[in-house]
Parts: sequence; structure tokens; C-alpha cells
Amino acid sequence: MAPIPVPNATTPFWRTQLHELDSHRTTPDLPKECDIVIIGAGFAGAALAYYLHEDNPAPPSVVILEAREACSGATGRNGGHMKPDVYYNVPKYIKKYGVRAAVDVARFEASQVHAVKELVEKEKIDCDFVLTRACDATLDPQLARDTHQAFTELRNSGVADLKDVFYAHGKDAEQLSGVKGALSCFTFTAGHVWPYKMVMHLLQTAVMKGANLQTHTPVTNVSETPLPDGRWLVQTARGPIKARKVLFATNGYTAHLAPQFHNHIVPVRGICSRITVPQDRKLPFLPYTYSIRYGAGMYDYLIPRPDGSIIVGGAKPNFWSDRSHWYNVSDDSKLIEPAVSHFDGLMQRTFAGWEDSGAETDRVWTGIMGWTSDFMPYVGEVPGKPNQMILAGFSGHGMPLILLSAKAIVQMVRHGLAFEETGVPEIFRATKERLQSTKNEILGTHGNAKL
Repeated sequence: MAPIPVPNATTPFWRTQLHELDSHRTTPDLPKECDIVIIGAGFAGAALAYYLHEDNPAPPSVVILEAREACSGATGRNGGHMKPDVYYNVPKYIKKYGVRAAVDVARFEASQVHAVKELVEKEKIDCDFVLTRACDATLDPQLARDTHQAFTELRNSGVADLKDVFYAHGKDAEQLSGVKGALSCFTFTAGHVWPYKMVMHLLQTAVMKGANLQTHTPVTNVSETPLPDGRWLVQTARGPIKARKVLFATNGYTAHLAPQFHNHIVPVRGICSRITVPQDRKLPFLPYTYSIRYGAGMYDYLIPRPDGSIIVGGAKPNFWSDRSHWYNVSDDSKLIEPAVSHFDGLMQRTFAGWEDSGAETDRVWTGIMGWTSDFMPYVGEVPGKPNQMILAGFSGHGMPLILLSAKAIVQMVRHGLAFEETGVPEIFRATKERLQSTKNEILGTHGNAKL
């Protein structure tokens, strides 16, 4: 049986200030029918709802179904890190997909940071958005050598746009990053945000324009075939609803409702924390967001917040060798116990000048990501299911992928655009061929997840 969201999930920092729509039901009863059902009220579902109503004088009837509270899944549990991959995986993607596809992905991700900034400014969203730079600091000698070689080859090839990427190594890396023992570092444009507040603002905007939000309404089944009139029957714990279109924004829980994604979108549990510092301490300036790379696929990521706290996720060296802690795990009500202590003293042992900072762990939580077997998201029409579309499977990297992918799906729904006209990288397209593949790259590599 494919997983569904569990009750009593751990409480992330982002959900300590709840929005009035957190457990909202726009109507007391579930509508019997609508034009569009969106399943999932995280970043993907909220963005879809927002764009369906944006500048639309006659929007369709939209019902958003959420199993638990709004934004209680991966989006409300991640690091709030909007960090595009503009260099790290590009060489691998070139070998796997070709130059054009790899460059398209890097360009698409880079554009998301500014797209979110524009959205936040346009809608005046109070969500602590910060435009900054990310710093990838490498501590492992072999990884530093491999990354240096790959980046040198990428730069010499001239195929990728690296004008925003700065690279330093040796003593310069430690000095530039502030990370003790850093052997190399890369910096580039990134952002960070209070993800729950951003998503709830988008949901509120959609609801004010007519969307019907139904929280605590888990979907139990979507009919295998359409009804005689072409609509889909969506069964929920509170009754059925008929919809002309179904949009899956279900990420790690997708296979429960769309079995063809079994083994293609896998629930993966990650762990995250908030570290606080006594207000009377004068601390070194922490200028970037960070990835601290301990080895291939082993890293922590850090986001310094405007309130002086630091969000830290990862801790993979402590539990990754035991697959039972994370692979195909959908229970975010429990912590990953071997990883909990990892966050204690992390700032002191990692950053120069933080030894006497008094930094301590304030909160630890878990969340469920949707990793795909090929590490590419599924975007667009569900193969063989007319009027079903999907935006899911971000492999822990959804923040710099979701917004413009959602906008593209809505362009397909509202204006009839073909996938290739949307600007979404072709390798993100949900295809029959991808669903027929038996390869599982999750178990062959540590990947590049963030939660």
C-alpha cells in the first residue's frame, strides 16, 4: 500500500505562527463537482491555484484538497532555501542528457530565484524573503578534487552560463567562506524565505478570488478511468467530488493516488533544525546560505534568518547508511534519532569565530520529500490519463523548481499551450518512457536532497 500523510507530525519552526487558513474549509460540505481539483496545498498546489486565478476574470471552479493542515507537508518542513543548481550537477547532466538539456535545467533553476522575488514584491508577501548568495564549501579532499576538475572542464567547454558563479580554493576558500577547513567554495545567487508564510499568502489570494480550500480532507482514490461524461471521480474521506481536471501536487504521496508512479516517486524522510543564539552575543557576520559538503552526497545546508537564528538540515552522515531511516518512509511524526544530536555544537565546530557563540539547538523536525528514480521532477500531463496533470517529485529540491513549473502547467490548462512552449526543461516532462524505466538512481547514489 502506498503511503499517506500521518497524523501528529513533528512541528517545524515554520508552523509556529499559524495562518487563519491553516485548517480552513471554504464551504462546510465538500462540493459535489468542480472544474479543477488540486490535490495538495503545499508550494505546488498553492502556486497552481494562484496562477489559475491570476488576471482571470472568469476563473474555473477550483477545489484544493489537503489531507492535513495547509502547507503541512514538505514545503512547511524544508529549509526555506531557494538555491538553484547552476554548476554542481551540470557536468553529470551533460553526460546523461546532452549539453542543451543540462544548460536548460541550470538556466531554468537560476531564473526561479528572481521569479520568486518578483512574486513576493508584486503581491507584497510578508515572508522574510532575502536575495543573497549561496556558498558551497567542501571539506572532503577527494570531493574537492573531483569538483575542481569537473568545474574546470565545464568552464573551459564554454557551454554553461557561469557568469554568476565564483570559485575559490585553498586558503582563499576558508577565508571567503568562514568554514573551518574548507578546501574549495563556490558562491552564486540564491534566496531564502519563510516558506509557510509565502504559501499561505498564495492560498489566501486564490481563496479570495473564488478557490475552495478543503483541509483535513485526505483523498483516498482517483478513478482508474474517466466517467462517461469525461470527468474524474475523486474519492475523499468526506465523500466524492467530480472534476473535469485533476492536478496532482502530491509529491512524496503521489503513488497512493496514481499507482503508475510507484517506485518512480518515492517518499524519503529528511531532518531539519533551528539553531538559536543568545541575543547578547556579538557574532561574526554570516553572509551566505551554505552547503557544507562532507563527501559525495553528504552535506548540511544552513540558512541564516533575519531573526538571528539558523535553519540547518541534512545530518546525512549520521543515518544515511541505514536505509530504514529514510527510504520509502512516510512517517514525519517521528524524528531520525541517530541524527538529532548532529545539530548540537554544529555552528561552533563548523564556523570560525563561533566557538563561544552559545549557539544551541532550539527545535528539530522531520518531513517527507518526494524523490524520483531519475532525480528529475514530473511536470505536465499524466501519460494515458486525459485531463490529469502532475507537478511532483522534486527530490528535495523543489524551492527552485516549483513556481515556474506551476505557471507552465496553468498556461497549458488555461491557454492550451503545448509542453514544449512553456519553457520547462524537456527532461521534466512526465512521459510513458520514464514510467516504464526500471532504473532507480536513488539507491545508486546519495543524490542531492534538501529538507
